[in-house]
Amino acid sequence: MTASTTRRTTAARTRTAAVGAIAVAGALILTGCGDQTNSGSDSSSTGSSSTSSAPLADKLPKEIRDKGVIKVGSDIAYAPVEFKDASGKVVGIDPDLADAMGKQLGVKFEFENGTFDTLITGLRSDRYDIAMSAMTDTKDRQEGVDSDTGKKVGEGVDFVDYFTAGVSIYTQKGKNTDIKTWSDLCGKKIVVQRGTVSEDLAKSESKKCTGGKKIALESFDNDQQAQTRLRAGGADAGSSDFPVAAYAVKTSGGGNDFQLVGEQVEAAPYGIAVAKKDTQLRDALKAALDAIIKNGEYGKVIKKWGVEAGAVTQATVNGGK
Repeated sequence: MTASTTRRTTAARTRTAAVGAIAVAGALILTGCGDQTNSGSDSSSTGSSSTSSAPLADKLPKEIRDKGVIKVGSDIAYAPVEFKDASGKVVGIDPDLADAMGKQLGVKFEFENGTFDTLITGLRSDRYDIAMSAMTDTKDRQEGVDSDTGKKVGEGVDFVDYFTAGVSIYTQKGKNTDIKTWSDLCGKKIVVQRGTVSEDLAKSESKKCTGGKKIALESFDNDQQAQTRLRAGGADAGSSDFPVAAYAVKTSGGGNDFQLVGEQVEAAPYGIAVAKKDTQLRDALKAALDAIIKNGEYGKVIKKWGVEAGAVTQATVNGGK
């Protein structure tokens, strides 16, 4: 999820490798659908290794080693990246990767629910140690620039990139079959999550529309609200990151509510956001991610959620453009 530069943009979100729509969407149908209700006060811990037995524990800052916890800001309503299952447990790609990294670092990753477009602010104010929420690594986010205005709004953050993906459009099943590309949305209405790359794209594409037929845009606090609006017929299309759109298509209404249209665009990396000052934590996370890629745990998580096409072969710091 990019705030004007998130793919889940926060003040910024998306991936780097083009994800095969058919292959990934087909795999996603194998995963179960969970409760994706956004509850701002919820938190959940993942990871259980003790620091003494973890191979990379000494790479962490001492204060985090002593606490044994990394506080994670996340919008926990973005299946299959992070969401709640029927029991209320936080599950998904991000929590599973965090659990595997926690075993390397000897700490628990404690996910705290927050609205996507407030996560970087929470990181800057030390409410969270990191933000991990399908957030697209972009230059604007790295530099603390508001993508809408081009003005600097903060010192920016560093990213440890761990996945790649693009943005997709989806519609009600069997409807609006004339929509294949972003230019086809001119004169139509689209629903998106606020502060995401999808919102940024809708704004920029609307400026290209001719004949006075702009794109009508309605933005929501989370992706579930946008899906509900589209499901009820309140818009012509919706847009979100490809894995999320594909998951919604396969699970909402038993696969009868939505359909993917066209190809995904704007492929870019997802990154774990870390404050600029926390270089030791950033480097520890990179080491842990490289370790689970090497030992195969990363691949198991990616395969479990059916998103192999978005996998990376090594961790990268600030790889977003």
